Amino acid sequence: MRPFDLPLGFKYATAYAGIRKQQKDDLALIVSAVPAAAAAVFTTNKVQAAPVKLARANMRLSKGVCGAILVNAGNANCATRNGDRVAANTTKALAKLLKLQPTQVLPASTGVIGVELEEDLILSKLEEMVESLNENSLPDVARAILTTDLQAKGASREVTLRRGLVRVAGVTKGSGMIHPRMATTLGFVMTDAVIPQTLLRRMLVRATEVSYNRISVDGDTSTNDTLVVLANGASGVRPDPKEMSTFEESLTETLQSMARQIVRDGEGARKLVSVEVHGAMSDSSAASIARSISNSPLVKTAIAGSDPNWGRIISAAGNSGVNFDQNTVDITLQDIRVCRNGLACPFDELDMKQRLDDTDVSIVFRITGKGKGSATFWTCDLTEDYVHINAAYRT
Repeated sequence: MRPFDLPLGFKYATAYAGIRKQQKDDLALIVSAVPAAAAAVFTTNKVQAAPVKLARANMRLSKGVCGAILVNAGNANCATRNGDRVAANTTKALAKLLKLQPTQVLPASTGVIGVELEEDLILSKLEEMVESLNENSLPDVARAILTTDLQAKGASREVTLRRGLVRVAGVTKGSGMIHPRMATTLGFVMTDAVIPQTLLRRMLVRATEVSYNRISVDGDTSTNDTLVVLANGASGVRPDPKEMSTFEESLTETLQSMARQIVRDGEGARKLVSVEVHGAMSDSSAASIARSISNSPLVKTAIAGSDPNWGRIISAAGNSGVNFDQNTVDITLQDIRVCRNGLACPFDELDMKQRLDDTDVSIVFRITGKGKGSATFWTCDLTEDYVHINAAYRT
């Protein structure tokens, strides 16, 4: 991300607190020059980490106003004896340093579940981080929040409106434990546009549905999933009513870019797979079929081996719970039709294997008939490296 892409009125800082074993930054701080309008979505997992519970409460008590986000990596602060206390004490201490109300600070954590988090590790670094806040350090935040990720992830957009220019920028993390039904992993998006909180919330929900809610690496939803958008209005530019859709489009594009980066960096992944479904009776039915295909280990391992086994795709679709006539199904892989009306099509096996060796793979599942529903999901292949990474995650 180039400095001129970054929204006005935000500063960032990172530090190494010793939370993770590897000596690299594991704390990140995002601060708005003025308390910002905030919207957030969180995990739907019934087991929720202490920072998720506190962030939910703070969003409600502050009526959607946030001045800072405090993130730690290396420890999920979940399913521990002291989790609630750590989340509360660290956010209160930061609020005091920044002269904010405690409810205007949102905590977020990522890492190992079930390991006690020492709050002193965080408390000892807060003053240093506040003093080192810098408007150009968002890329450092992107690196500090990583766990098993191999790549830092972020995206930015500039939006030209009638009254002037506004900017949207975000960072995210995620590589495994990815299967959202709200958002996934951690994601933080900032904009200097003037957007009312209630409208920002509606925009985020819609944008999330076609971005973070459309990705899967392994079918697991985390206990810590948090996605936050802050709009501090530092540009002084408020979109006209007719321009709100233009701004929302840029927000959506930012989230979709970050979501695809998560899948491309899936644990052990070598291929980014797009799954399109067309012709279902509704968009929600299409999404259910696409989700089922994207989550299928048999489909994902076939893609890993460049095996054009379309039977696994139609079988996964049949497991979605959506009613459709298998005799109306066409399937294409890499723009080559391999199934017509539910039956095999002739194709060159060697050519198809070479096409599937590409790092970008396309699956299109089409139901012929009167249905107009469609959906696109992004997933990745499933390789032996995924097993190795997760077999030794704690050790």
